[in-house]
Amino acid sequence: MTPKIEIKRVYESPVPEDGRRVLVERLWPRGVRKDTLKLDMWVRELGASDALRRWYGHDPERWPEFRRRYRAELLGHPEHWRPLVELAREDSLTLLFSARDPLRNNAFALREFLLESWTAP
Repeated sequence: MTPKIEIKRVYESPVPEDGRRVLVERLWPRGVRKDTLKLDMWVRELGASDALRRWYGHDPERWPEFRRRYRAELLGHPEHWRPLVELAREDSLTLLFSARDPLRNNAFALREFLLESWTAP
């Protein structure tokens, strides 16, 4: 069974289908009060490292290399992402991000990584 892992900007309203809502940003999203964001957990360690985030700068031309480097960071710290795989086994999982680009951000890359990890032997 393939898990239901979605991504969503933190600025979008929650819906019941979101299931578990996990913020996967290293920094708290701008303009969002902590007492208003509906989330189940914040795993800041799953955000790209400060150095990688600064290097990437949301430059679309750097996206392929960002994904490669980010995957390397994730592989080095399975203790941060393995619990999400377990959560996805139990319920729908929504990874929350704050970037403007819905297709080139760490949550998108993390979703791909988690789905691949799900099927890995």
